[in-house]
Amino acid sequence: MADDRPMQSRRAGALRSLLFAPGNHARRREKAFECGADAVILDLEDAVPPAEKAEARIAVAAALAAPRACQAWVRVNGVDTPWCWGDLDTLVRAGLDGLVLPKVEDPVALRTLDWVITQLERERGLAPGGIEIVALVESARGLAAAPAIAAATPRLARLSYGIADYSLDVGLMPDDDEGELAWVRAALVQASRVAGLEPPVDSVVVQVRDGERFAASARRARRAGLRGKLCLHPDQVPLANAIFSPDPAEVERARSIVAAFEAAEAAGSAAISVGGEFVDYPVVARARGVLELAERIARTGTA
Repeated sequence: MADDRPMQSRRAGALRSLLFAPGNHARRREKAFECGADAVILDLEDAVPPAEKAEARIAVAAALAAPRACQAWVRVNGVDTPWCWGDLDTLVRAGLDGLVLPKVEDPVALRTLDWVITQLERERGLAPGGIEIVALVESARGLAAAPAIAAATPRLARLSYGIADYSLDVGLMPDDDEGELAWVRAALVQASRVAGLEPPVDSVVVQVRDGERFAASARRARRAGLRGKLCLHPDQVPLANAIFSPDPAEVERARSIVAAFEAAEAAGSAAISVGGEFVDYPVVARARGVLELAERIARTGTA
């Protein structure tokens, strides 16, 4: 029978699209929340030069306090930088859904971040564990440590990876078909599943005006077991939302499989045929997963 261990994340909705917006750019911050993304990641790391980081984090804190229709995350600077503590002290407040930690190479960084967030939550009267973490794997060391990283803390919701930094680190030159990324995706999917995390989120496509390339990348990621995509441009958001959502035919097929199997199981059979397809427990588990995902997406209120 299929493994039905619960995933660790506490969020009700799915994260199909996570749109980056530079923390030091007011108009792009505002626009990002109007694009239909499941989450916006306000970036204080690569998008912000050192001289502007202190000012940008204050602007991001103000953005977190404003009304919005989706989750708000912040990519902070790494724990080994001089800016991380200032980011956390300023941002761990009501209105923050989660933090994206870049360049994670071992579980110690995540445990350190978790400990600091826990103290700030307690000090500020926030719900314990309410702020989640996404860990970005961006190096060979990070990918090798993915199983330990995935198991580092219950606050960790998902893994993702940074294609630019990882490619630079290992000398990778991904082709249009991204075959070179198959190992990276598989390693993160495996580590996430073993640790009971939500499936990982796929990396960005830097060709922001090439919708076909983005869509092809997202479809490959979905087939590989990932369940969302980091986006760099608003035009990528609806593509990610559509590709990582089950379509109506898929949902209807899943309902038919579950209904037929439950009726057969009640009659004493656990292996049947539905529309010419052999159906047993793993197939039913997949169908139930499709229905659960559709319900979670419906609860987000985004299309």
